[in-house]
Amino acid sequence: MDLNLYYILVGALVGLLIGLTGVGGGSLMTPLLVLLFGFQPSTAVGTDLLFASMTKTVGSTVHGWRGTVDWVIVRRLASGSVTASIITLAVLHYFGAPSGKMEGIIAAALGVALVLTGISTLFRTQIIIWATRRFGTRSKTNLVGWTVALGATLGVLVSITSIGAGAMGVIALLVLYPGMSVSRIVGTDIAHAVPLTLVAGIGHWFIGTVDFSLLGSLLVGSIPAVILGSMIGSRASDRALKPVLAIVLLIVGAKLLL
Repeated sequence: MDLNLYYILVGALVGLLIGLTGVGGGSLMTPLLVLLFGFQPSTAVGTDLLFASMTKTVGSTVHGWRGTVDWVIVRRLASGSVTASIITLAVLHYFGAPSGKMEGIIAAALGVALVLTGISTLFRTQIIIWATRRFGTRSKTNLVGWTVALGATLGVLVSITSIGAGAMGVIALLVLYPGMSVSRIVGTDIAHAVPLTLVAGIGHWFIGTVDFSLLGSLLVGSIPAVILGSMIGSRASDRALKPVLAIVLLIVGAKLLL
């Protein structure tokens, strides 16, 4: 396996961001691979999914040690997301290797997802307040249903674009479970992302859209970085990190759509 220094550095940067905020895997890695290094969107998505599954396994292990993972919610999310991911991948496999038209569809979906992620990150507090006031009295049964539906939505989105399990997943969980601490929400979201991205990544592997040489270089940089980020994440300023991340997502998403 040939290691590339630039890919290692990018892996370290994204891994550090994931450790600090719980966000940044698909949201930043995939567009960086497409826009900075010129990879096809389908290859960037497939490779990033396996990258995310391995990187977030490390992050979820750290959160598990700290007791900030709600495994009941993880199972609810996974029951929807894994099934939806398998169906989505089967549809992609049915249509064969991505054509130029399919690459354009993936790029457009990627841009839309980035813009939505940026908006949800930038206006997180306002979204939570509005949704809590509007839906705050939901029953426990409805809550389970909404959680499974959220997982299914993320399963489709992540399988196509590799984006959604981070910022958008965190926002939705904060709305559904407003009484839960942010650290526990983040830990739960990261833990759920592991099986989802693994299943989706394996599916893209069978389709033939994973670059394992690229993946190896990214992991060499990301694994130590995500450990470091997770260790110092509690000291980082959320007010400083979230607006910066949101602006980057909006700019990159707009560039992909234009």
